[in-house]
Parts: sequence; structure tokens; C-alpha cells
Amino acid sequence: MLKAAIVMGSDSDLGVLSAAAKVLEQFKVPFEIKILSAHRTTEASLSFAAKAEENGFGVIIAGAGAAAHLPGVLAAATPLPVIGVPVNATPLAGMDALLSIVQMPPGIPVATVGVNNAKNAGLLAVQVLSLAEKRLRDEFKADREMMKAGVLAKNAELEKIGYRKYLEKAEKKR
Repeated sequence: MLKAAIVMGSDSDLGVLSAAAKVLEQFKVPFEIKILSAHRTTEASLSFAAKAEENGFGVIIAGAGAAAHLPGVLAAATPLPVIGVPVNATPLAGMDALLSIVQMPPGIPVATVGVNNAKNAGLLAVQVLSLAEKRLRDEFKADREMMKAGVLAKNAELEKIGYRKYLEKAEKKR
């Protein structure tokens, strides 16, 4: 099975990117986590990306805040899909990172999820890898069905007890 890589520009991003790791663990996808900076360790970042395919990776999740060049730098150096996770690391609440990652020039795509939404990056990585792994595709479909069933069960309870009691119950859980 191909591996996933989770790459972050700083160890301060680990709290956000750990959500992607949890998803990969849930689906039993092998992965490695790296701290590589587009600006402070440019050569190491480019080397990792250039060798990622031959080292058994199938997808790269790259998280970065502020200028957030890491996903684009990695994407420029590999043919593998790169999923960018904008990290809220500045007073601009991650919007600077989001725009930096999503506005890649034509020819160097980076799939981009929402600010701090590493869980969706993990899920997208599973989807990408599931193209070659039927087990992953089946588990992904089953996970979606469980999520759907959970939402429908909550809706049924809401309809049964009414919104006021449902709200009280939800507030007690917090």
C-alpha cells in the first residue's frame, strides 16, 4: 500500500495536522510526518518531494500558516497529489494561508481544504489512495454510511422530542 506524508512548516502546526494523522490511523493508512519549511529548509523540502514517489508515497498533505508556501513548493517538485491545509497562525485567522495555498498558478495544482481542517485533508488522502486500494474504498464508503445514519438518527430524535428538549440535551453534553 502506498503511504501518505504529512508535512508541516513548523512544529507549531502539529496540533492542527494531527487530525489528518488520526484519520489515516483510523483507515490503517501508513504515513510519515515531517517538519520541513519552504523557506528555512528549502533544499530538504524539495528533496523530500522529489523522492516521495520512489519512497512509496502516494499523496502528500502539507500544512502551513502565514505565507504558506510549503504546499506549493512540494507540489512543484513532485507529480504526486498535494493537499494543502491552511493553518491559522497569524492575526489574519488563516485567510492569508488559505489564499496563498488555493491561488496556485496553472499547471501546479494543490487541493486545498478549509482553514485548520486537517481532518478533511486526511479524508481526501484516503480517497486518493482508495483509487488503488479497494479495501480503503470500501471502508471509506462504510464510514460515510455511518455518518449518514448518525445524522438521520439525530434528526429523528429532534423530530420526536422537539427542538427545545433537544437543545437542552445538547447543552448538557457540553
